[in-house]
Amino acid sequence: MRQGADFHDWSNTNPNDIFSVFNDIFGGGFGGSIFDDFFGGGARTRSRAGSAMGERGSDLKISVKLALEEVAGGVEKKVKIKRQEKCQTCGGTGSKSGSAVTTCPTCGGSGELRRATRTMFGQFVNIVQCTTCGGSGKVIKEPCPACGGAGRVNGESTIKVKIPAGVAEGNYLTLRGEGNAGRRGGPNGDLIVVIEEAPHHHFKRDGDDIIYELDLSFPEAALGSEVEVPTLNGRAKLKIEPGIQSGKILRMRDKGLPHLNGYGKGDQLVTINIFTPTKLSSKEKDLLKELDRSSNIKPPSRNGASSD
Repeated sequence: MRQGADFHDWSNTNPNDIFSVFNDIFGGGFGGSIFDDFFGGGARTRSRAGSAMGERGSDLKISVKLALEEVAGGVEKKVKIKRQEKCQTCGGTGSKSGSAVTTCPTCGGSGELRRATRTMFGQFVNIVQCTTCGGSGKVIKEPCPACGGAGRVNGESTIKVKIPAGVAEGNYLTLRGEGNAGRRGGPNGDLIVVIEEAPHHHFKRDGDDIIYELDLSFPEAALGSEVEVPTLNGRAKLKIEPGIQSGKILRMRDKGLPHLNGYGKGDQLVTINIFTPTKLSSKEKDLLKELDRSSNIKPPSRNGASSD
């Protein structure tokens, strides 16, 4: 919707003359009108350029699910997509071989129809797409029998998607020109690849850090030990200091995920849990009862506590 000059009577004026008057007032010595400067070449210019190029194809969006190991190292995925592809019979023109393409008689090749409406605020010019040619400005006398004049047909393709290391859930990549083919030779749309992360059986992600919960037996926690823990690059040894408490977090430097578009890596955070057995033999119960008599086994808050 574009507004004309306020409070002037343009009722008997051709809409095209309105733009000419403004062009005379404001100059137009730079190869276009004042409307070209503000609106990128004006509606008529865009339409004719668009008709020469055809109509751009629509974008497509797909989701790709990655394991945490794939996020850590980066990966190349092959994805199969259904999309509109250029008709090979007519080469995307939409016209039967040898058939003429003529200027649309309704819009005169502009691809647009202008409808002027006068209101109390002035004249408004509403510009709509031509219904005869669909905005292309051209009419095909004999459409291609394979695509019906659209210049594109339904197809299926396999696309390679190279995903960098360090991506996260919700990140996306745009593959230019891999969307639907344009109508009648127009440029292709884009393919938007949205990243999803599959749940991991060992780790939870926190930014570029990964979290792992390690269960220790009471003897391991009390005496200290050296245990093996999984990482994104295999297993690694982790030293447990004597007397470690449940809830303690140990940091394994540079064992996390790489920083996207940067240097370095996050860490692996190991949360300590002291495992309490639920099934004990008679002998094990006797050993624990014997151990419980020692003052060092009880928590300090209960060791030697007395009431006044």
